[in-house]
Amino acid sequence: MNAIKTFFLMTMMTLLFLFVGSLIGGNSGMFIALIFAIIMNFTSYWFSDKIVLMSYGAKQISYEDDPELFEIVESLTTRANLPMPKIYYIPSQAPNAFATGRNPQNAAVAVTLGIRQILKRDELEAVIAHELSHIKNRDILIGSVAATLVGALTTLAHFASYSLIFFGGGRDRDDEGGGLGTIFLLIIAPIAATLIQLAISRSREFMADEGSARISGKPNSLANALLKLERGNYELPLDAKPNSSHLFIMNPLSGGGIMKLFSTHPPVSERVERLRKMG
Repeated sequence: MNAIKTFFLMTMMTLLFLFVGSLIGGNSGMFIALIFAIIMNFTSYWFSDKIVLMSYGAKQISYEDDPELFEIVESLTTRANLPMPKIYYIPSQAPNAFATGRNPQNAAVAVTLGIRQILKRDELEAVIAHELSHIKNRDILIGSVAATLVGALTTLAHFASYSLIFFGGGRDRDDEGGGLGTIFLLIIAPIAATLIQLAISRSREFMADEGSARISGKPNSLANALLKLERGNYELPLDAKPNSSHLFIMNPLSGGGIMKLFSTHPPVSERVERLRKMG
């Protein structure tokens, strides 16, 4: 199912690239956008995990760097019947974690320095089990691909808007078309990218929470961890990129009002309530 979603996501992003390209330069712009989309699809499939990790300055660590964390991951991967993923530190005091990679054989789990400081061992085990559940459910590919493609689309939209404002875009469009194009680039494209993130993210978090309970056997520990992470991110938010915020166990971006409609995570209260019932 996730393979189909990944193909659908790449197709939708390709169509958006083509539309934006046509707004910038007509047929020639559409052709350039097609080449760009092909390159982005290839890059997002093979290198999206590395791009995301690099964007947060994540550093791979060894057993000697954090024996307790390695023992936790090793024990849980054995229970989940998964290969041992690579482990990374994100140099931030904001407490959070995420998993990425193409498949279970090429997966990585990244934790911030902050999460190591505020969680007890049982809570950390539950969080790692949540990330391993994402790996087991093969959520990590579509999440990483979405992060790369949405980031590229946002960059392309900004570039196209500047092109339309300062150069007028392609010569084969009339003024009305250019105006509509600017509206699309400034408003509709970012919303479309966000809706795609929503489609692949919110239900995945509930499933990963349930998977954590099965793997670790500690749903109450995950509930406690989520409450700590929510409080910790409120006090010290992570400097996260909007295109990759859906990867984290706790939404690093805050917002009220209409922004809640575009949240990539279910409310923590709902997640905690479900976990308490399991416990």
